Amino acid sequence: MARVRLSVEERRAEILRVAVEQIEARGIGNVRISDVASVLGVSSSLVLYHFSTKELLVAEAFAHAAESDLAQLREILDKPRTSATRRLRSAVRWYAPTGQAKGWRLWIEGWAAALREPALRKVTHDLDRRWKAAIAEVVAEGVAAGEFVCDRPEDAAWRLTALLDGLAVQTTSYGGPLSRATMLDWVDDALVRELGIGREALTTGRR
Repeated sequence: MARVRLSVEERRAEILRVAVEQIEARGIGNVRISDVASVLGVSSSLVLYHFSTKELLVAEAFAHAAESDLAQLREILDKPRTSATRRLRSAVRWYAPTGQAKGWRLWIEGWAAALREPALRKVTHDLDRRWKAAIAEVVAEGVAAGEFVCDRPEDAAWRLTALLDGLAVQTTSYGGPLSRATMLDWVDDALVRELGIGREALTTGRR
């Protein structure tokens, strides 16, 4: 059966998809160009044609996967005719270790490897900055709408993401002794503190 000829963009996307799968299965330190090529049934030289080094492939694979989560985050935060409270709570619950976001194992791998790989460090830093900016933006919208009391939305975004990152490390790396209910309760507690709202506002959208 004749092989379907892919465009350059399609081939790159296929390579990145498999690279993400291999990184999740083997870890950044253990994955090889040949592993990706073998899964695709192509030569290592073809992979290197599109991504000249393993470091570049890993960095772009990480960005490829994280962009998907960021797009989903934006969809939640930009939901029309929805209070800032509900949008923010939905976003942090989706991205919490108990939620549907798929990137935590990859993020933890990326954080560790970024200590040694400048290309990956640049990618992870940029993606982290964009995540915090998106959270800070919706906090500022809530303040402007009179839903929240928060003098520094950027600081609140940093503290919220620090909590989520820490819970993710505990849950993903160690299995974690915390139940899903406990983690979600802690996330709600953090929202109440950071936004100057009562618990009931998290579900009603009113202070």
